[in-house]
Amino acid sequence: MSMGKRGTLRFTDAKRPITTAITKFGGQPVWISGPQWPMSRSTGLPMRFIGQVVIPEHVLAGDTPKIAYIFMTDGDEYVDGTWEPNGGENAVVIQPETGCEAPIVDVKPLGNGPTIQRYEKRLFSKKLKPVDVELEVDVDWKEEPDFVSGGDRAKFSDQENEAYWNAVQGTKIGGAPAFIQYDEYPDTDKKWLLLLQIDSCDIPFFLNLGDSGIAYVYVDEGAKRGRMLWQCS
Repeated sequence: MSMGKRGTLRFTDAKRPITTAITKFGGQPVWISGPQWPMSRSTGLPMRFIGQVVIPEHVLAGDTPKIAYIFMTDGDEYVDGTWEPNGGENAVVIQPETGCEAPIVDVKPLGNGPTIQRYEKRLFSKKLKPVDVELEVDVDWKEEPDFVSGGDRAKFSDQENEAYWNAVQGTKIGGAPAFIQYDEYPDTDKKWLLLLQIDSCDIPFFLNLGDSGIAYVYVDEGAKRGRMLWQCS
């Protein structure tokens, strides 16, 4: 399903740690209800914090303002299943937590944990050094086409398919999901809305989403639960 307008994201390095409950990527979460750091189901270690997104008002149906905190397992050892919405290797925590579904994995009240990184050159070394990052975002809102299912897109001409893809691709808040493979939602029992789309090819940090992958972060109507999945080429 589509949220209507899309908000294209523009990233800039934060000049100082962000301590307010705004949309941002990296650094440490700014919790509303207190820390709920998700643990990897397979390793038991803290997942990596990707970012937090203020949920648009029209999704909340007049409810209290909320933030979605997004995490994924990512460490020195490869862990399978980070692409699955219910696999226990990614998590979307929504706060304030009153009335919201509990995270699908164990959480701990950690004050700090692993965050997103970029790889930078080191002097006199060929190896790149991982560096923690924290990013502010500006959001450029504009109209976007409604979601078109894969079955209906199969009837498009090449030109129509290209125009649709160009309109929905990229890293953004809301809008229609730009599926690389097939139409995929966390389940078929609820109406899911795309909250955030992360294209690994156009972000200023590393996120292991396979070969040119795209992550899709969903919330249900009213934003009482959230899920994440990703696809790659």
